[in-house]
Amino acid sequence: MKKLTLLNGLTAAEFLRDYWHKKPLLIRQAIPDFQPLLSRDALFDLVRQDDVESRLITHAKREWKMESGPFETIPPLTQKNWTLLVQGVNLHDDGVDALMRQFSFIPDTRLDDLMISYATETGGVGAHFDSYDVFLLQAHGRRRWRISAQDDLSLVDGVPLKILKNFQPEEEFILEPGDMLYLPPHYAHEGTAMDECMTYSIGFRAPSYQELGEAFLESMIDTIDLPGRYADPDLKPARHPAEISSAMLSRIGAELNKMRFTQDDMALFLGEYLSEPKMNVSFTAPDASLSRSKFVQQANKAGVHLSRKTQMLYRKPYVFINGTSFEVVQADMEILGALADQRKLSAHAFALASSDVMDALHTWYADGWLLLSGKEK
Repeated sequence: MKKLTLLNGLTAAEFLRDYWHKKPLLIRQAIPDFQPLLSRDALFDLVRQDDVESRLITHAKREWKMESGPFETIPPLTQKNWTLLVQGVNLHDDGVDALMRQFSFIPDTRLDDLMISYATETGGVGAHFDSYDVFLLQAHGRRRWRISAQDDLSLVDGVPLKILKNFQPEEEFILEPGDMLYLPPHYAHEGTAMDECMTYSIGFRAPSYQELGEAFLESMIDTIDLPGRYADPDLKPARHPAEISSAMLSRIGAELNKMRFTQDDMALFLGEYLSEPKMNVSFTAPDASLSRSKFVQQANKAGVHLSRKTQMLYRKPYVFINGTSFEVVQADMEILGALADQRKLSAHAFALASSDVMDALHTWYADGWLLLSGKEK
């Protein structure tokens, strides 16, 4: 298996075996000579948009403040100790999306987004922990990281951020552009800008089982089938009219226990749940949508690719895209699975698609989920 500069010369399998979910890894020059993919001004332009999730963190006179975007104005660059957090930048820039896809040795079902943290000197968000794995890639300037494997994760009360009450750093690193630090979930850390800096955080989804359970049960509402109605032909005179009887509990319990969930039920739920776009994501249809025949003609020349906002997954025989699902035959699965894995189809691969697949691709194109290669995203 190929060794990756991104992982300090480890193979993906070695990294997952020895570090993932287990311990930190400092990687010097994970991306040699790295340059920011967005300028400071381009990043500031993003936080003025309604469809971009952003937060401004300031710390002055021992008081933490947090505001949510969009922001019309940004604090002066000469002012120390403030941080701008911009979520999901991969949804808005091709280069950032391509960088995030370098982490595709982790399944798409786990990959969440790329956040950019911009900070002036001494800026940071305090000592904290994340509930998910994260890669912290230094893009500009220098940031000092202090980390700890401490078990005490109690938080300071009365502040708008989740700041650790008793942070006890065990290791310290200074990251320069191209350096990267991997941290597993619940690993305490504190990052402080040593000068104007930008850090790219590649984060991963880790939904709670409670969240998954609630969403799964909601998704099953339309599929539950429990015929009949409660009846008690053997009812006896009530000695205590307000008491719920054991007989009623047993009879209803026996009927509810007839509900069974199959692996297909789980697959359909997970595929739709994990591919569902976030609340602030919207798609833009083509200004002048091509007819199916014109679309096929163009795709046969250039191929197609998914919009960077599209999430496409599969589990045979199902394909999932942006919260929807459908069942496909094996031949179509090969084409659509390749599209999901590679996020594009060459002109040659497109030409091999069935009429049904071309119908689906044209529909996705018209909805803005998929684009003709060479066209703007």
